[in-house]
Amino acid sequence: MLDNKRTTPFIALFGALVLMTSAPAFAQDAAAPAAPAADAAAAAPAADAAAAPADAAAAPAPAADAPADPPQMKNAGKLSVIQMALDAQAVVKVVMIGLVLCSIFSWTLLVTKLLEYGALNRASDRFLEAFRTAKSINDMGRIGMSDEFEGNPLADMAAAAAQEVELSRQAGLAVTGAHRDSVIHRAENAVAAVQSSLGRRLSSGMQFLASVGSSGPFIGLFGTVYGIMTSFIGIANTNTTNLAVVAPGIAEALLATGIGLFAAIPSVIFYNYFQTRISAYGARTEGFVAELMNAISRQLDKGA
Repeated sequence: MLDNKRTTPFIALFGALVLMTSAPAFAQDAAAPAAPAADAAAAAPAADAAAAPADAAAAPAPAADAPADPPQMKNAGKLSVIQMALDAQAVVKVVMIGLVLCSIFSWTLLVTKLLEYGALNRASDRFLEAFRTAKSINDMGRIGMSDEFEGNPLADMAAAAAQEVELSRQAGLAVTGAHRDSVIHRAENAVAAVQSSLGRRLSSGMQFLASVGSSGPFIGLFGTVYGIMTSFIGIANTNTTNLAVVAPGIAEALLATGIGLFAAIPSVIFYNYFQTRISAYGARTEGFVAELMNAISRQLDKGA
């Protein structure tokens, strides 16, 4: 057996050699985890720097793919009635123009008819004053054919009745006695022919007012339906429900209905007003016909 005192230095020296040879391996194993961490820390700024330009370059891409603003957005914030009419769809614009023209014609017809009826009533008043001074059937015809009352319906009626009596006389027919009623009947037929032409004259333009008053709102509604349909198609194409995009198109469409009502409402009012005036003048002519026939009957009974 070896002496412990002699073997102890050799054991200590052998352990030191073992430690010296294994130290680099332990050092490498301990440094190995740190190296990836250091590499990761060093690579992070580089990756961020490289990613920043890439993100900056990719940022405008969505703007390039975004849909263009609809035409209504060009005038957003400054809409007016005139601007909406100018920016409306072609079909809606045609509807608007047609309704505006109808409205203008309705107002023109109103002014024309008011002047016509006013002049007609004034001329009729003057004729009645002159007619009631007639002493014979010939005087009635002369007053009725006077240039002063040319074109007046009452004057035309008096002239037609007096002319019919005169034609009967010229034909050698008896105009008094037993033939009196036949003469009056022929005179009434002549007056009725003048009355029928008077009805056509006074009612001219009424059909137009009735048509505009009844169909104007529906024509405007057609423009509104077409405009709103186009607006919804634009919403589907732009994939947006933003009120700023939708509102101008719908407002333009509703403007067509507004113009339709603007054309229709005055037309209905004018139509009813003129019908009242026509009925009033018709009643006046009926009263004059009765007065005319009585005057002719009296003259025939007197043998004039």
